[in-house]
Amino acid sequence: MDSFSTVIRTASHEQHVEAETSTFMSDLLGGRLGVDAYARYTEQLWFVYEALENGAERLAADPVAGPFIRPELLRLASLERDLAHLRGADWRSGVTALPATRAYADRVRECAEEWPAGYVAHHYTRYLGDLSGGQIIRDKAERTWGFERKGDGVRFYVFEGIANPAAFKRSYRELLDEVPVDDLEKQRIVAECKRAFALNTGVFQALGDEFPLSA
Repeated sequence: MDSFSTVIRTASHEQHVEAETSTFMSDLLGGRLGVDAYARYTEQLWFVYEALENGAERLAADPVAGPFIRPELLRLASLERDLAHLRGADWRSGVTALPATRAYADRVRECAEEWPAGYVAHHYTRYLGDLSGGQIIRDKAERTWGFERKGDGVRFYVFEGIANPAAFKRSYRELLDEVPVDDLEKQRIVAECKRAFALNTGVFQALGDEFPLSA
């Protein structure tokens, strides 16, 4: 029988690919969009991680979500440094969440407050994605817009507290395999992972509408 982490990865594979291959992401990584599109994307991430990490402290003692709350994963401070670099010191006064981003952040917050196992689904889709595909985005951003390597503008993608990402991801998947819930709850977690990817894809679609490539 497959481990739970394998079940999650397999079940959400289709949504994962859809998110990764969105038109906006393809255009961004293909260097066809300007730095403004990258900055706008970074703003949207800030709203999602604010929801994800504001709920984290309260969940640290939770038997289901608690083991996943790892300080070395936290991204909010790095995002804020990136936004100060991209948008200037008063970036807070100018950031706005797209409706799709608001829907995503609201769902994360709802899970953080009411359903720790659902929060784990969002935690997994975000942080394991950042540790994996996020590194491709960092490399492209450095080369396309000339950010200093692992410096301001791409700090979100730099996990200074994680020396060995492969080993960290392995231990994270072991935590998933041991998550103390029954099979029905595991099915609900898988469904929430799919929902997380769909919400993320919605943000990409909205960004794509905002930054269309002129034909």
